[in-house]
Amino acid sequence: MSDVTIEDRGRHVAVACLHRPPNNFFDTALLSDLAAAYEELAGSRWCRAIVLASEGKHFCAGLDFASNRAQDIAELYRNALRLFASPLPVVAAVQGAAIGGGLGLAMSADFRMCTAGSRLSANFSRLGFHHGFALSVTLPRTVGHQTAADLLLTGRRVGGEEAVRLGLCDMLVDEADLLERATNYAAVIAASGPLAVRSIRQTLRRGLLEQLRQAMEHECAEQERLRTTSDFAEGLRASAERREPNFTGE
Repeated sequence: MSDVTIEDRGRHVAVACLHRPPNNFFDTALLSDLAAAYEELAGSRWCRAIVLASEGKHFCAGLDFASNRAQDIAELYRNALRLFASPLPVVAAVQGAAIGGGLGLAMSADFRMCTAGSRLSANFSRLGFHHGFALSVTLPRTVGHQTAADLLLTGRRVGGEEAVRLGLCDMLVDEADLLERATNYAAVIAASGPLAVRSIRQTLRRGLLEQLRQAMEHECAEQERLRTTSDFAEGLRASAERREPNFTGE
């Protein structure tokens, strides 16, 4: 059974939903299933826009490093790249936390809606680790170099209101209306000429897929290098124990 479902919401809009509550941690299998869902929808005649959603309290907390220390990151990112390769526009409905790779997943969408209670963080540096999921490209492209540097180097959390001010998210909505508002916005896009939408989106993203691939290759190499360090082990311990990490630079 896949942890990804597809729902036809009418008006040429599909909801692709993750079902690993409450945190919706991903792994290679989940990203592969999500990519397959995108590819299926792109090949259909009825779907013109996708809403990316998740079941439970949080949108996505990324990869659970404590339980997936042996995860093949290169294979994981190959499947992540398939998400970016989809020709259909995607609107992400971001409730609760989008942390680490979960933020990377949210940034794979064209648009993001959040709530006042949403929390977004590229927390990798707080784990003594290098960021991934092509955040090297998507963050500066979306919020500018300086803001991206701030978010990546500090690993700080951003609430929903600040996320919209920074451009990290596009719209702030009530939590109860999040999925409906995301679906309605996707329907506005889907009401435009489908050939024109694909063509315009392709033009706006020209060269992006290759940038993303190169970024993921570099990020993966840096993650492989740092995952054996004492600082990364300390970062994981500190996160599990909900305390400040004591990094030594080793």
